[in-house]
Amino acid sequence: MKVIVDLTIVPVGAGVSLSAYVAACENVLSSFGLNIALHANGTNIEGEWDAVFAAVRRCHETVHAMGAPRIFTVIKLGTRTDKEQAMEDKIKSVKDKLAGM
Repeated sequence: MKVIVDLTIVPVGAGVSLSAYVAACENVLSSFGLNIALHANGTNIEGEWDAVFAAVRRCHETVHAMGAPRIFTVIKLGTRTDKEQAMEDKIKSVKDKLAGM
């Protein structure tokens, strides 16, 4: 099943700057060949369910290995069975409506 996930991983006890952890997770997600889009508060991920959640697990393993003793993660996800839909399709739909206003 295809899934679109909005992922935010927050290392707890790792200091104030988190960009090194974010970069490490971006590398993990890329290594899985997933469609990803970094944004200011997380990363959107598109792919098959098992691959996406295997990558999320690997992100956790990577961040722990970097020294973060605790991780707080927020995941929002959506699936569809009525049609194939990519992240870009969802964005385009809203932009088309904005252009018509």
